[in-house]
Amino acid sequence: MARLEKQYRETIVPALQKEFNFSSAMQVPKITRIVLNMGLGEALANQKVIEYAEYAMTQISGQKAVVTKAKKSIASFKLRKGLPIGCMVTLRGARMYEFLDRFISVALPRVRDFKGVPTKGFDGRGNYTMGLKEQSVFPEVEIDKIDKERGMNITFVTSAPNDQQSRSLLTHFGIPFKKPGNA
Repeated sequence: MARLEKQYRETIVPALQKEFNFSSAMQVPKITRIVLNMGLGEALANQKVIEYAEYAMTQISGQKAVVTKAKKSIASFKLRKGLPIGCMVTLRGARMYEFLDRFISVALPRVRDFKGVPTKGFDGRGNYTMGLKEQSVFPEVEIDKIDKERGMNITFVTSAPNDQQSRSLLTHFGIPFKKPGNA
């Protein structure tokens, strides 16, 4: 069992149950999946970009990345339906908790000028999305094997019905949100 999964069951569930007055432990929200996504608009000009991004995503997540393709053609972007324009990974279960542990304890402290994770990424339904400007904060990525730094989006999908419960859950896991005074 992953360290954070054990922490969730032993300490986070009772704390959230008390905080929100849940009568059952089954009412406590949980993280159902974490989705890593990398949009690669420059892949239209250079197909090697997809290979570099796929390598980095696979190293970061420990799971093979899926190449995403354009759903429709847009002439002004010179984009045709079916062209590869990104890659993504969906993590669940043990891999999700392992990634979350590495993200909180290793990757976030390596972000330059880190003052906390922005609080604007909640969607109103209990999910949280944040962006990273560079993938080199993950020690798994060998910088020699990628052509340039790229950003990525990380989405935490929770079973929480609202943002308040979701934020409380993520805070209990150890995600450091910005304080209201730090803009």
